[in-house]
Amino acid sequence: MRTIEAGKITEAVAKLAVEANYYLGDDVHQALVEAQAREESPLGREILAQIIENARIAREEDKPMCQDTGLAVVFVELGQDVQIVGGTLAKAINAGVAKGYQEGYLRKSAVQEPLFNRKNTGDNTPAIIHVDSVPGDKIKITLAPKGAGSENMSALKMLKPSDGVQGVKKFVVETVANAGSNPCPPIVVGVGIGGTMEKAALLAKQALIRPLDKRNDHPEYAKLEVELLELINKTGVGPQGLGGRVTALAVNIEWFPTHIAMLPVAVNINCHATRHAEIVL
Repeated sequence: MRTIEAGKITEAVAKLAVEANYYLGDDVHQALVEAQAREESPLGREILAQIIENARIAREEDKPMCQDTGLAVVFVELGQDVQIVGGTLAKAINAGVAKGYQEGYLRKSAVQEPLFNRKNTGDNTPAIIHVDSVPGDKIKITLAPKGAGSENMSALKMLKPSDGVQGVKKFVVETVANAGSNPCPPIVVGVGIGGTMEKAALLAKQALIRPLDKRNDHPEYAKLEVELLELINKTGVGPQGLGGRVTALAVNIEWFPTHIAMLPVAVNINCHATRHAEIVL
């Protein structure tokens, strides 16, 4: 059994919060560069150039790439041979989020209660934490800040099995088309298929942290990712919703077994700043 101090987790999460908000991933940056090269709209090309320049300034000057630094969504792969000492996992993560958002001058966007009072918590906690138990004696932590503009455009639908592939395509493309400019395209589209209602939504969220240049391991889902991207880019929404060929940079699908009478599908949209950072302790 390996022990890890809760304080070490806190420090790691604080660092991830800053890194994720300051430094756009290489995979997303490359996708933006390629998108600019193939965009036919002059305005679209100019918008993409500004997005790329914004990411450069954020990286070189250590500043947030977007004013909406999001809620902190944290994925944890917790080795079954790890014992956390000096505090609980959740408290360590939340302390790290508070530290990172304070020291990194990141906007605090969390409210204590969602409907009536909506008072800001002041430190961007609590984080949204998902924990998987895995073999081994390490902890992998991925922090993915999620802004409201794109999250608000996400959707879930309980399709019938008879709706099949065409039903999935129709729902995903309609969700993106209806979102229009709101999620700050070009977007990354995470799709979750299968499980139950809540599992499909989680799969869609997890799909957004997969590198954009890596297709699904299952060949049929990999093919569907490519087909959906082509259909989405034919909608004409374009960069920032002002028209063009590049509405989305990528479509990532994750799937899970489901009930014989169900076909849950979730679409989780992310803006062009598809942010995440990870560490293994």
